[in-house]
Formats: sequence, structure tokens, C-alpha cells
Amino acid sequence: MKFMFVTLLLISLIMASTFVEPLNAQSGICGSKCKARCSKAGIKDRCMKYCNICCMKCKCVPSGTYGNKHECPCYRDMKNNKNKPKCP
Repeated sequence: MKFMFVTLLLISLIMASTFVEPLNAQSGICGSKCKARCSKAGIKDRCMKYCNICCMKCKCVPSGTYGNKHECPCYRDMKNNKNKPKCP
């Protein structure tokens, strides 16, 4: 009986983990790249927020603190609800 309970528990944990997006190494990469990208921003918190959102979706961040968006077309083309660039 105990073995059956443990087995069902393990199976349910495995099943549940398939529905949760795993943390990947990309999040660490995004943090450091966005920190560099937003280092000269006037409002760093907002810059970091949107840079991390864009990085997680696009898997890249342009180099430098401004411009160079041609390096990452997804990052460049992402728009907010006012059809303005979302990514810093």
C-alpha cells in the first residue's frame, strides 16, 4: 500500500513538472545582459523589467546600452499596446 502511494506521488510530481516552465540558464544570461543594456538608463527598474521580458521571449539582447537592435530582430520588432517599441 505504501509503495503504491509513493509511486502515485512520484508519477503526479513528474506529470505536474511538465506543465511548469523550467528555469533555464537563459534567465541568468538575460539578467547579466539586461544589466549591461540598462546600465545608463534613467529609470533602471523599468528598463530591466522590459529588457528581461524581451530577452526571455527572444533569447537575445542587443549589445551596448542603446541601439544595435539589428542584432536581434525579435527584440527590435516587439511592440507595446501603443505600437511603440517594447524593448529598451
